[in-house]
Amino acid sequence: MVTIINFKERQKEDGTSFYLLEIQGGIEMVKSQTTGQYYATSQKAYIPSTFNETTCKALIGTQMKGNIQKVECEPYEYTIRETGEVIMLNHRFVYSQQEQGPVVVESNTDFKSYAETETFSRNGRSVEFA
Repeated sequence: MVTIINFKERQKEDGTSFYLLEIQGGIEMVKSQTTGQYYATSQKAYIPSTFNETTCKALIGTQMKGNIQKVECEPYEYTIRETGEVIMLNHRFVYSQQEQGPVVVESNTDFKSYAETETFSRNGRSVEFA
């Protein structure tokens, strides 16, 4: 299951606005390759909507069937807000209606900083903006 936790307004190239729903997946336990300890995390993704602001506000807290999956994409630069460090990423997180069981991921850092992506599409393909 995923939960709608927020929404964001975005502008299309023609100047009109639309809203993205921010969704969050369930808890995942990630084992640090550095310390060997587990930590809890969850993944987030954004999905475009046709809803207005009032509807988006009302949807916060709604749970939907599905999960958030990590998929490979063209490499892009991402700046870690807390440190200012610029890193290259080649993945993004997307919503899938397929249910998935609990996931355990091996991590080479103590806490991963995942890119929050902003999605825009003119042709049905998701494009990421870091």
